[in-house]
Amino acid sequence: MSDDFDPGNAGCWAARGRPAHQAAALADAWQRFPDLPATAPLDDRMARTRERVAALRPLHEAIAAETEAERQRANFAHAERQVAQGTGDPRYATILHARDVLGYDWSAAYSYADGVHAARAGWEYRFFASGRERDLDQRRRAYDRGFRDGGGRSDDIFDAARRSFAAAEDRRTAAPMVPAAPAGRILPSLWPNPSDAPAPVSWQRRLIILSASEATTGAIGHLAQLQAMPGHDAAAIILVHAKAGLTPYRPSEGTMADAAEVDHLLATRDFHDILLAADDPDLDYVDRQLARLPIARNMERTRNSAIQRRAQFRIWLARGRIPGMQAAAGHIRWGKVAAGLSGRLGEFTARYAGPAEPRGHRVVIEDATGAPAFGYHSADGQSLMAEITISNKSHLRAAMTTQLRSFAAALRF
Repeated sequence: MSDDFDPGNAGCWAARGRPAHQAAALADAWQRFPDLPATAPLDDRMARTRERVAALRPLHEAIAAETEAERQRANFAHAERQVAQGTGDPRYATILHARDVLGYDWSAAYSYADGVHAARAGWEYRFFASGRERDLDQRRRAYDRGFRDGGGRSDDIFDAARRSFAAAEDRRTAAPMVPAAPAGRILPSLWPNPSDAPAPVSWQRRLIILSASEATTGAIGHLAQLQAMPGHDAAAIILVHAKAGLTPYRPSEGTMADAAEVDHLLATRDFHDILLAADDPDLDYVDRQLARLPIARNMERTRNSAIQRRAQFRIWLARGRIPGMQAAAGHIRWGKVAAGLSGRLGEFTARYAGPAEPRGHRVVIEDATGAPAFGYHSADGQSLMAEITISNKSHLRAAMTTQLRSFAAALRF
């Protein structure tokens, strides 16, 4: 967090990934029950904290409910994609049957499918009591029902042998399966998370695919993060909408171009770095448009919560390279924030050196000897500073990343 973070300001919470309704509720609780000054009696300060915790309890319960609902939606959407793609695992179809016909939630539907699969495969009854305790009985009942629906009879001592023999006979007499033709490419929904391991790429060779909601509502704030990066204007941006399709986006004009330009853009630009930041149903639409997308050296996508997606997008942005910039690749090993943030790349270490005078924060780059890295120059002869000052502490990791990659690609005269 930055030094000027105000918990009573809803904008501060929204800037850190909280949805508007959560940000407003958090700010309201802090406004009604702000921290007492340090000079107040300890009992009064503790009582104020308890009051604020009690006021926030309904919000935390609502957040837990929203998180669970999102988990259910994402898991069932994955099962639907697997069924649509013709996966060979029959449990996904069974899960959807349990949801649509029996009204089960994800955990119960998954247990039901496990029971059906175990019975049909000729296995013994074996419910695994793992995971959350609060829905253990529900999952056990769902497994029992699935085991019975699959043909299992736990009260028959010869049941497992009979089903195992039948399953083996079915496998022997079944017609040989014809494998599906390999697509040869990974679906965008399965692309890995962004990391700092790949080499920095020129902005001219970078492609970003965003949900169209980013251009209208700024749901995650990806465009705001992008516009803060030098050289971002050279990148190509495509907006995706499940109904409107793929549409190029021009950040300088803030308008969307004609959708017919998409194929021309993808055919005439040589992309080395592609990032996808979209959710269902936009993500499903991009999967279906795989043939239109180019093949690039790095193809990644953001996922999970809004805060995680913002952090992943920040990692991807840090790999952008402006013309004339020399930057080294490789994974940066970060130290613990509690001990003072530090990062290490090759023989160089970036450390937070404390507040600067009269204001700002100091960042020092050290070489392998532990001394400040003096005497290093970039490829164009520019001298690199072993110590810099930044104005905002929230930009500390980004500044360290830039300095480390510059020094790791530098020469010492």
